[in-house]
Amino acid sequence: MPPDDAHTDGGTGPAPRAGTGVEDTLDLKLPDEFLALFGEDTPAATPATALPSTSDLLDNPAEWRPVTTIAGVFQLVPVRLDRDLSVISRWMNDPAVAAFWELAGAEAVTATHLRPQLDGDGRSVPCLGVLSGIPMSYWEIYRADLDPLARHYPARPHDTGIHLLIGGVNNRGRGVGTTLLRAVSDLVLDNRPLCARVVAEPDLRNTPSVSAFLSAGFRFSAEVELPDKRAALMVRDRAHRAQL
Repeated sequence: MPPDDAHTDGGTGPAPRAGTGVEDTLDLKLPDEFLALFGEDTPAATPATALPSTSDLLDNPAEWRPVTTIAGVFQLVPVRLDRDLSVISRWMNDPAVAAFWELAGAEAVTATHLRPQLDGDGRSVPCLGVLSGIPMSYWEIYRADLDPLARHYPARPHDTGIHLLIGGVNNRGRGVGTTLLRAVSDLVLDNRPLCARVVAEPDLRNTPSVSAFLSAGFRFSAEVELPDKRAALMVRDRAHRAQL
């Protein structure tokens, strides 16, 4: 895939399976909002015993409206296991996707990845990306400040992360990934007023993906050593949104 498109055939696969397991997430409360004014080196949150209600964690992506992009009308549709497992599993078995997501195999492998998110507290929401009425990509919108990722970078309150893959070869290599990365990060910023930053952590070796994030208005923030990869921490700041 050329550098102007996300390597979303491989996607920005989760590491370490971000937001998918209750046993491997951070039980954090949302701290006082003034912490968001602090600098890059200020941690986002401190341990606590309670979390907000599920509906508060990601401001309900199911209600986010479709957006018009140069590639067509795009919408995030939360995953339903009975309806969507087969197509997502098929995408996961594409060798280019499997190289980064590592979820190739029977449908049960994909189901095991999806269920903790679907049955969890709402800190990670798996979605289909529907372009011009056709499901063509898979996304995970997650609270990066409540995720294991927050152990590896100076997270801020309400940081929102994204993982993605593009499932159809016809949508790869044409700049669609870059277009949708911008659209989805715009959706997050439009619908999550307390979120000041959208973050992602593609594999550092995945240069087409890193390039696509840069083209979509993200900046390279740091190299991050995660349990199963060295990642490029990509950040799109609300404050600089109109400039990039």
